[in-house]
Amino acid sequence: MKQKFNRRAFIGMTAAAGAGLTLGGPQFVWAQQSDKPAILGGSKAYTTGFSAWPIFDDTEEKALISVLKSGNWGRLNGPVVAGFEEAYAKLNGVGHCLGVSSGTAALTTILGALDIGPGDEVIIPVYTFIATYNVVVLNYALPILVDTDIETFQIDARKAEAAITAQTKAIMPVHIGGTPVDVDAFMRLGEKNGIPIIEDACQAHLAEWKGKKVGNFGLAGAFSFQSSKNLNCAEGGAILTNDPDFARACYTFHNQGQGGTGTSYGTGSGTRATNLRLTEFQGNLLLAQMARLQQQAKTRSENAQYLTELLADIPGIEPAKWYPGTTQSAYHLYMFRYLKEHFHGLSRDKFVEAINAEGIPCDRGYGQMNRDIYVTGLASNPHYLRIYGEKTMQEWLERNQCPQNDKLTREQSLWFFQTMLLGTRENMEQIAAAIRKIQKYAKQIAKA
Repeated sequence: MKQKFNRRAFIGMTAAAGAGLTLGGPQFVWAQQSDKPAILGGSKAYTTGFSAWPIFDDTEEKALISVLKSGNWGRLNGPVVAGFEEAYAKLNGVGHCLGVSSGTAALTTILGALDIGPGDEVIIPVYTFIATYNVVVLNYALPILVDTDIETFQIDARKAEAAITAQTKAIMPVHIGGTPVDVDAFMRLGEKNGIPIIEDACQAHLAEWKGKKVGNFGLAGAFSFQSSKNLNCAEGGAILTNDPDFARACYTFHNQGQGGTGTSYGTGSGTRATNLRLTEFQGNLLLAQMARLQQQAKTRSENAQYLTELLADIPGIEPAKWYPGTTQSAYHLYMFRYLKEHFHGLSRDKFVEAINAEGIPCDRGYGQMNRDIYVTGLASNPHYLRIYGEKTMQEWLERNQCPQNDKLTREQSLWFFQTMLLGTRENMEQIAAAIRKIQKYAKQIAKA
């Protein structure tokens, strides 16, 4: 039987191994071998690899073959997508679900149903995937980038309030890494100003605020089923809402502006739309993947909590904090800050190189979107210059200054990935042990 260790025992074990003591039993082998960092010629802390993704078996195979043989491959002539929508709405405790072709499509549909367009402003976080920005720009609205709360990695609600103008038509906070934003603060902000709150929950499957799943709080929530996501069908997405009228507006927009289940002319409403429908193949693949979703979420949560306990005793490693109303993170990402002053000034880049050498994937995370040429180039985009004028676009660049995010992304932010949290408690111990030995040998690593 494999022996289990609490945090105190683990710390004592790694300290003893670091001092060169001989520890008996196979559970100590990796600690003994890992005293010297791999980047300096020592053994890797982790050698067997983390969980492959996606996880699948003949359940998924049967789901795909079932749709194939049915001959009904699209949602307009098949029942599967509607069945997925019903199941996903029930799982999240929400009134309505609409399956769409991607998480980006979910956001596009929501903004389309709101008729966001030129002259409008949409508040978004600067620390997010570029899709959050893209969906605003595709509507020729102005994306207003708001600075980060550096301790949580989330959009700062106080700075979001300061960014509101008469042109603000939506506020779109993102539950980054799968951990909720300060939901109560944003809901108060929306109610006070009469502005809809759109939850970008693309990374936040089953995350909870005060015991209720995210996607239930704003006018709508957008989810992604892209191949890296905790629920995955390669590409796909969903919209959750408790507003039946808005659910119908979203369906109409994603179905070429036509209501019902057909595409005949004259049955819808509005003046703009597109085709963002989910296929029956994707719907059945999602139903198959959902059979594992809750157990995988439980495993991630338990491992993340244990890892956080272990990291609490390593100065200079600061896991992202939760707002008090958070009752569950999806842990799509395990986000933490690296403070180099506790590692003898070892640069973050060198730390990443060292921990990767231990067999442990680690990423620097998102960068400074507001300074990326892809984003700043919007100020000289001819369409935007015609709509807003040069003066407004230059002012827009100035509005997008985000000093806390600059500090986070230049010096501190790091991620572990959701698949790493599907391992064992021993894997979490190995991650912590790798960081401890890097810290111990930080001066030598810096010179290497």
